[in-house]
Amino acid sequence: MSNRHLSRTIALQSLYQWDFLGMPEGGKLAEITSFNKEEFAPKFDDEGFIDELIVGVVNHYTDLDQIIIRFAPNWPIDSITIIDRNVLRLGIFELKFAQNIPAKVAINEAIELAKGFGGQASGRFVNGVLGAIYKDMISHGEIKEVDKQQKEEEKKSEIN
Repeated sequence: MSNRHLSRTIALQSLYQWDFLGMPEGGKLAEITSFNKEEFAPKFDDEGFIDELIVGVVNHYTDLDQIIIRFAPNWPIDSITIIDRNVLRLGIFELKFAQNIPAKVAINEAIELAKGFGGQASGRFVNGVLGAIYKDMISHGEIKEVDKQQKEEEKKSEIN
């Protein structure tokens, strides 16, 4: 398991617990995250990536939930399983707000988390929602700089 995947897994577990407990304010999420880091990867140095993900999701969770509502209109946010809801929050955060994460990485990682922790259809559900969001981003010209650079590199390698 790669370091980033492990970080995302711990972030997902922490967000799941936080959501399950009713999204309590204060230091509860920090306590949950600290416990999960110690429990699942005690000597792991993620260079702050877990906290970056969690803080990003928490700071944007209202926007993230609105995006989920828009792109999964047949699924009221409260009827989406807690795990799928938080996989989507993580995936959308990375897709739309984390400027250093390529879109394909954000989508693929979210699908892997959904397959690993969700139900039988979770991977397909997450793929469908994130795919629709990504297509919408492209149609509106919302392409992150990291994706532009990756596309340039792909063009250069095709030429050579």
